[in-house]
Amino acid sequence: MKVEKVKYVLWAADWQRCLHFYRDLFAGEVSFESETWSEVVVAGATIGIHGGGEAGRTWTGLSFQVDDLRAGIELLKEYGGDLTREPNDTEEDPMHLAMCIDPDGNEFMMTCRRD
Repeated sequence: MKVEKVKYVLWAADWQRCLHFYRDLFAGEVSFESETWSEVVVAGATIGIHGGGEAGRTWTGLSFQVDDLRAGIELLKEYGGDLTREPNDTEEDPMHLAMCIDPDGNEFMMTCRRD
C-alpha cells in the first residue's frame, strides 16, 4: 500500500464560506470543489471541507505557522474569523500564538517563530 495524500477534514455548515475562508486567509489553492466535499491546499497540506456541519464550536488541532502574526490576526478578522482569546505581547515574551476560530466554529492556532 502507498499513501497518496494526507488530509485534515473540517465540517462546515456553509462549505463555500469555509473553503473560501481558508483559501483567502492562508493563500491556499482550491484543488477540488463540490457541495459535499472540497479541498484547499495550504503550504502543501490538504484541508478537506465537508458540507453538512452544524457550525458548533470544535477544536481541530490545526496550527498554521505564519511569518507575521499581527498581519495574520488582521486578515483573520477581515475574512470573518475571530480570536477566542487575545494573544499576550510583553517585552519578555513577544506575541507568538493566537487562538482562532473560523466562521463555522472550527478552532485553530496561528503561530509565528520566536526570535
